[in-house]
Amino acid sequence: MSISSWLGAWLGRYLSGRAHVDSTSMPSKPEKLAAALRVGDVLLVEGNSRVSVAIKYLTQSTWSHAALYVGEALGRSNERGEPLCFVEADLVDGVRAVALSEFAGLHTRICRPVRLTPEEIAAVTGYACSRLGQKYDLQNVIDLARYLLPTPPVPLRFRRRLLAMGSGDPTRAICSTLVAQAFQAVRYPILPIVEAVASKDPGCPGCIEEIMHVRHHSLFVPRDFDASPYFEIVKPTLAAGFDAHAVAWAPAS
Repeated sequence: MSISSWLGAWLGRYLSGRAHVDSTSMPSKPEKLAAALRVGDVLLVEGNSRVSVAIKYLTQSTWSHAALYVGEALGRSNERGEPLCFVEADLVDGVRAVALSEFAGLHTRICRPVRLTPEEIAAVTGYACSRLGQKYDLQNVIDLARYLLPTPPVPLRFRRRLLAMGSGDPTRAICSTLVAQAFQAVRYPILPIVEAVASKDPGCPGCIEEIMHVRHHSLFVPRDFDASPYFEIVKPTLAAGFDAHAVAWAPAS
């Protein structure tokens, strides 16, 4: 193993280690989260690793990770018999399949694409599943080292670009890049670049049309699925029939 590979592997393990994080909200109950999920959903996660702290700072967001819910598409289980129903990109293991329990105890949010056909959903999940086994470029030590400072002194306008640094090899996936590519495979918008142009309709002088341009997948971050106007936000507690009148409040002191 080369020195860069060894150092990269060490950095990957270090950055994946847990850090003390004060969550912004309590996690959803596992049974409610499982009941609310549909194939094709994007699960955003407020992670608790060292790299998560840096990503949340650089993106000015609660969310540091994104995983795609593929349901029973893989037909595989872990050693505890739990179905591997998510595909995600991990810093150390690369693109892998995990169970819902991987996100136990973490604050999450479900982002759901709308009006996709069953065939399109199958294409999105199929794209992600076909990337299983691809690896992050752990030899790019400089790329990994940018996460060593949880709050690097980088101007706000450059932070997204800092996250997009990498080897340039599309097989070296990171979490939001992988999910963005899966949806771009069926031309589903996330946060496209919108260009306003004059309408060519002679019956509507002065009208403006909006033309969408695909944003490069390397520039997507987890919060983009939350900010996107094209994804529905699903909250498991509300989906389970939350009733404010049934809340047991502590007596006023």
